[in-house]
Amino acid sequence: MSKFNFPESIMSRPVYGTLEPRSGKAHLMVADAQGAEAIIGLSKADSGLLSKTHIIYIPKGTGDTYTGKLEKLGAAQLYVGPSYEAAKTRLQRTLAGAHMGLQVYLSGTEGLMGQAMLEATNAGIPHTAIQTEHRGSVARRMQCVHCKGITEDVMTDPFVCSHCGLSLFVRDHYSRRLAAFQGVCIDAEDPGNVPASVELYK
Repeated sequence: MSKFNFPESIMSRPVYGTLEPRSGKAHLMVADAQGAEAIIGLSKADSGLLSKTHIIYIPKGTGDTYTGKLEKLGAAQLYVGPSYEAAKTRLQRTLAGAHMGLQVYLSGTEGLMGQAMLEATNAGIPHTAIQTEHRGSVARRMQCVHCKGITEDVMTDPFVCSHCGLSLFVRDHYSRRLAAFQGVCIDAEDPGNVPASVELYK
């Protein structure tokens, strides 16, 4: 099972639910890796949904595990891309051309959902029309508050900023504007005193 129950945290930390079919003239589903499982589950709950659905999927490390299954769903459109960056223009174009009532479903990693949520809200899609369901990796998209660089797929705490090299503490503080969690220098007051890294949620 690819679901993970995140422990309770501060107010800014995103909370995810379970995707449920909603009525609407058009549907947009964006997922990466095991997020495909949520889309497949959604199609079983309402098989008629897919005829009005555009799926954008990024397999990440899952290879072809889910691609064939998504193809068999019979969605109106299915795009399989190598990365979020490669799919971003398509997502933006789809959102820009959307009509009122579009229902948006996001599933997979926090990094994918956060970035896609940002694009959707920037395009004027209301929060009430966007559903999220976490599946797969608990890796985080982190911003260094010192150099402002983004490090993708962070799995350890502390971690080394991929831009400035500082050792950063993984905080639960989340910026919707940046679609990233915030990392702060862990040895600012005692340089060199960096604890051993541990895997997130272990």
